[in-house]
Amino acid sequence: MLPTFDYFQYIKIRNAKRRERDARFSSLSPDYHTPFSAADKAIINKPIEELVGDVQNGTVSPVDVIRTYGKVAVKAQEKTNCITELLLPEAEQWATSEVNLKGPLAGIPVSLKDSIQVKGFDTTVGYARKAFNPSKEDGVIVKLLKDAGAVPYVKTALPMTLLSFESANGLWGTCRNPHVPEYSPGGSTGGEGALLALGGRIGIGSDVAGSVRAPAAWSGIYSLRCSTGRWPKTGVDTSMPGQEGVPSVFSPMARTLNDLTYFTKSIIGMQPWKYDYTVHPIPWRDDEKKQASSKQLRIGLLKSDGVIPPTPAIVRAIDTTVEALTAAGHTVVEVTPPETADPFTGFDLGSQLLNSDGCVTFNSFRYSFEPTDPGAAQLSRVAYLPRVLRYLYYLYVRYIKRDVKWATVIRGFGPKSAAELWQITAKREVFRRTWHSWWDSEPQQYDFILCPANATPALPHGAMHDAVSSCGYTFLWNLLDYCAGIIPVSHVDPKLDALPYTGKGGYKSALKALGHNHAMARGAWMHYDAQKMAGLPTAVQVVGRRWEEEKVLGYMAAVENALENAGNRYTLLDVD
Repeated sequence: MLPTFDYFQYIKIRNAKRRERDARFSSLSPDYHTPFSAADKAIINKPIEELVGDVQNGTVSPVDVIRTYGKVAVKAQEKTNCITELLLPEAEQWATSEVNLKGPLAGIPVSLKDSIQVKGFDTTVGYARKAFNPSKEDGVIVKLLKDAGAVPYVKTALPMTLLSFESANGLWGTCRNPHVPEYSPGGSTGGEGALLALGGRIGIGSDVAGSVRAPAAWSGIYSLRCSTGRWPKTGVDTSMPGQEGVPSVFSPMARTLNDLTYFTKSIIGMQPWKYDYTVHPIPWRDDEKKQASSKQLRIGLLKSDGVIPPTPAIVRAIDTTVEALTAAGHTVVEVTPPETADPFTGFDLGSQLLNSDGCVTFNSFRYSFEPTDPGAAQLSRVAYLPRVLRYLYYLYVRYIKRDVKWATVIRGFGPKSAAELWQITAKREVFRRTWHSWWDSEPQQYDFILCPANATPALPHGAMHDAVSSCGYTFLWNLLDYCAGIIPVSHVDPKLDALPYTGKGGYKSALKALGHNHAMARGAWMHYDAQKMAGLPTAVQVVGRRWEEEKVLGYMAAVENALENAGNRYTLLDVD
């Protein structure tokens, strides 16, 4: 098809899908459009295990629970454009005839990233080309949820490439931050972040470089990046099928830590390895969680990844957390990463592995001129350069611009042969082995590592054009396959979090003082403005080791308890 006609096909599909979505919202019963009642708020605020008990003993109808969260979805969609596919009419039927109401998640509504397959609905992943091709059966994750008693009720927004901390695409439009609409809710599971912040309960997303953690940090909720093999991953669609250099992991997200823990325990208790061949038969280990949350901890503090220093708001969140942990009697020691396996080396390795096809696959699903993510567009421009031109560009950045870090990334970017990919994968294994030995040796032996979730709070829409490489604080742990969780701490304060330098070159002066005035750091810091960001959430990241989900949840509880005991309880958005 000629490009011009190809583009018109995209426009036709886009308009049809948006009309379809609008019609489904408009056709909802009046129950979904009424204000929240006292009963609704009781359902939203009740701990998940109590709500399950109420459903199972008949105190609360599962349809009433669905309708409460349907109201949440309707209001969240109006505020943030976070919903892609609305499943509510079907969800009411599933709640009474299909889900197992004797299961550990009886009647609990669960929202799903758009990439998860639900029978009868599209799995577009933000691409118009994938629209109007409904799944013929539920994916593994949905089958497991229904057997556990949970009820899928919406699918949520993402960027088409799944390689962005924004959640916008040409098919569905732009998803907005629930705190400050001019900013992103994070990505690629940004729709979940927005919905959960506005009263949603439980969500499932995927994470290849921080895609459940950035939305949690930027929207003010909780998430857990699981290690590969601990959570189901089949029965989904993706922008990069076959990419296994840095595997994507489906993982849970929630409005509260209590819900996140209960949900994770419930899913693993369902023995997901019986549903999905990729899951390891590792049962839930409750004793490890309890021990992790109750003992005095030795904590490694990674203040900066050495590439993009944290902005003032994030520094304050880290300092607040360290003070609270120290006051609670825990030991906090600054981390010096292994010299031969530092975070930037990991970022460079991960970038080469993740885009080893030269960005061909995630672009192959687009119609001509269909809008793409601005960050992915930047990656594609570099990857598509002929090898000679890319090398000349590297020389220019390295020796004329004198930007060693960005030059290093450019030189290693681009399509790889099978032999080259094997060599990089071998380096990945050496990198992992180095960290494994380092963590076990003296004087480390940390229970967990505390670090930023990102160098900045949420960034404005379109900022990935500049900040596409600002993912090192999360991407490192994907490369290592470590388990990591997000805890919201506070909100940006326009006075406390202002840059120490003002004027046109303020952020450059600040970076120069920190010794990081290079393109990767500037791309993130150029959008930092504490005045405009006022009210956006700040968060910290708790990192454990591979297959330590129970321990990490326990460590997250210890951090949250320390913060609350120090008078720093995070304030969730009101549901109104």
